[in-house]
Amino acid sequence: MTPFLIFGALLALLLTGIPVAFTLGILGAGLLAIDGLPLSMVASTLFGGINDFVLLAIPLFLLMSNLLLRGGIGRDLFVAMQSWVGHWPGGLGIAALLSCGVFSAISGSSITTAATVGTVAIPEMIKRGYSRSLTLGLMAAGGTLGIIIPPSVPLIIYGAITEQSIGQLFLAGVGPGILLIVLFGIYVVIASAIQGTHQAMPRATWPERLQATRRALPTLLLAGTILGGIYGGIFTPTEASGIGAAVAMLILAVSARLSRTVFLGAVRDTVKTTTVIFLIVIGAKIFGQAITLYQLPAQLAWLFEDYFNTATLALLLIAAMLIFIGFFLESMSMLLIMVPVLMPTVLALGIDPIWFGIFFVLLIEIALITPPVGLNLFVIQSLDRAPLGVVARGALPFVAIMLGSVILIAVFPQIVLAIPGL
Repeated sequence: MTPFLIFGALLALLLTGIPVAFTLGILGAGLLAIDGLPLSMVASTLFGGINDFVLLAIPLFLLMSNLLLRGGIGRDLFVAMQSWVGHWPGGLGIAALLSCGVFSAISGSSITTAATVGTVAIPEMIKRGYSRSLTLGLMAAGGTLGIIIPPSVPLIIYGAITEQSIGQLFLAGVGPGILLIVLFGIYVVIASAIQGTHQAMPRATWPERLQATRRALPTLLLAGTILGGIYGGIFTPTEASGIGAAVAMLILAVSARLSRTVFLGAVRDTVKTTTVIFLIVIGAKIFGQAITLYQLPAQLAWLFEDYFNTATLALLLIAAMLIFIGFFLESMSMLLIMVPVLMPTVLALGIDPIWFGIFFVLLIEIALITPPVGLNLFVIQSLDRAPLGVVARGALPFVAIMLGSVILIAVFPQIVLAIPGL
């Protein structure tokens, strides 16, 4: 069966509205059956697909972030950041952005980051006269930092698929994450100055700053513990996720925020999200096994070598393809479907797989804030009840900034590779 028929069948099944996990599993099993292979391979893949110690980090990082979300940690972070930068031009926007950056360092999830900080920042920014479109677009884009700044769930999955070091991938995400925060911040300052409708915050006193920072300090220390422990080789990312979940519960318990409702709600949300992710992982493993037997990744690598035989041309085509696919598939599905297909080509062209992981995640970030399936757009819309068009219009400049950051890491790969190389 040709690659075009396989991808045509995949697209047809997706258009019927069948969930992605079942689409991948059904198509993969069908391809194996057509080739006369025993379907017992599917059963072994069902078990083997998630029997990976690395993947245990996903539910634990999600539990940690859901506990902090339900415990109201977002308000502590935002108030602390606001006390330091709120009086700057565009200060509330920068405070929201910095809060997203810090929460990203303990969540690994874009949706949770957007919801946690957005719940607090959106009403405050709108009350202070910031444009609704700018505010909502900023929070949708700020949420995407959750999958580039470590610990990132997509980077964990990418590492598991490609057998790359999770620690190295996490280190590689730091530079681009800081780059995005800086670029987003510059845009917020310029846009808010041009609009000129917001009211400046009064400068906080030093006692107010210290009090606000003290309330947020446990969360800041949690982020430092997780990242420092991983980078220092003290524990693995999976061990870090378990420690993080335990410390998150301790923080809420000490601050009298850990109730039965908070705990059970966080567990319920974690189970739901983990189930969806693992079902997609299993479906993608079955599909990946089938297309490997059909030599589809190898055929794609040969195609690139024949017609796009330079890394630059190949990356341009891959970027265009991922941006297009992002209009129809959510980010996790893109990752699980496309990485196994593209990796032989990437390796054949001599592209660094650690660098490519960051390149890939930056591109699937764009899918999170572009309609019609941009999940962050829907999360932010649900917080403010604004029309989806207003949120999407506000996110558009940030899409351009993300594309610019992709170009920057292509021109200056050391933005990605410098920290892992230390």
